[in-house]
Amino acid sequence: MMNADNITLIGMPGSGKSTVGVLLAKRLGYSFVDSDLLIQEKEQRLLKDIIAEEGLDGFMEIENRVNSELEAKKAVIAPGGSVIYYAEAMDHLSSISTVVYLKISYEELEERLGNLVDRGVVLKEGMTLKDLYNERVPLYEKYAEITVDEEGKAAGDIVDYLRGMFTDR
Repeated sequence: MMNADNITLIGMPGSGKSTVGVLLAKRLGYSFVDSDLLIQEKEQRLLKDIIAEEGLDGFMEIENRVNSELEAKKAVIAPGGSVIYYAEAMDHLSSISTVVYLKISYEELEERLGNLVDRGVVLKEGMTLKDLYNERVPLYEKYAEITVDEEGKAAGDIVDYLRGMFTDR
């Protein structure tokens, strides 16, 4: 059951959640909510500083809490790529929005991502980007109500496609 009040975009870091999210919000007349910015605002620190000071577990607790308590109306929500590790946060986001998975190939992901630490990407000790990709994809697929394969598509094409889905009902 699709919930038209809000749209939540999930996917790997670099999959275009923010880019697509901002454009989609503009086209639909929705607001745009970047969960990572919300976390930084509530914590008064940058993501990489939270991770450095609280460790991964501490950061993950904060991320889960912020996403679980998120309230929005007519918004496109772009949570961090690791939100899918928290059933509590994902259940909440699923209850207030339609969850859209922006699916990106591993090759495309490698090309798009620069410095992982600067992006606040959560990598456990000894884990490669490929490991992270393989670990997360099944979780994105589990929670997605709609999957958009980004292969060969520009952000504008994805926005047009999604806008059509959310305005034609």
